[in-house]
Amino acid sequence: MGTTTVNISAAQVKNLREKTGAPMMDCKQALTEAKGDMEQAVVILRKKGVSVAAKKSARVTSEGSVTSYIHAGGKIGVLVEVNCESDFVARTDDFKELVHDIAMHIAASDPKFVRKEDVTPEAFEREKDIYRAQAAATGKPPHVVEKIVEGKMGKFYEEVCLLEQPFIKDQAVSIAQLMATKIGKLRENIAIRRFARFKVGEAGATIASTKPTEAKEE
Repeated sequence: MGTTTVNISAAQVKNLREKTGAPMMDCKQALTEAKGDMEQAVVILRKKGVSVAAKKSARVTSEGSVTSYIHAGGKIGVLVEVNCESDFVARTDDFKELVHDIAMHIAASDPKFVRKEDVTPEAFEREKDIYRAQAAATGKPPHVVEKIVEGKMGKFYEEVCLLEQPFIKDQAVSIAQLMATKIGKLRENIAIRRFARFKVGEAGATIASTKPTEAKEE
């Protein structure tokens, strides 16, 4: 039995590019692999972006930009620094759009940390103790309580860590996946360095940063 050839139209490629921002050739290849299925092609491109991101994660990110975003009639303000490898990429519309989207997301979602690794031991243990007490109060046996706590801690990371949060403009994609897509397109490592979020009337501000990973040039 021969393989079926699917003709991919320019309109399909254009549509996929508009949805994902991926290069034209990558879009055509993904559609071909997906036999014209648009949703499957999106999944293929996301996986490719994650793969490229993993390969580039050790590369130096010493360029980038700091962007501000003001929300809710001046009631919430965000400053965020996002790094990349070159000034050329930092000046592209794709990179600027990513930084703006991240700043807007921070304003709306109020994360407390950048990554899972940045969660302090104190915050981790405090939340774990709360979940354990809640689960134990239901009268369930200890091994069941621990499973409940484990599941809730996964949800905790999604709530407080920027990279784990679902992107406000597309809940099917996390911020980490959003960045991976851009890394796949721009072919450079991209990292969120730090952010600060201020809200009128609140005594303090959310300020989070992550230490640069030991990186190397390729």
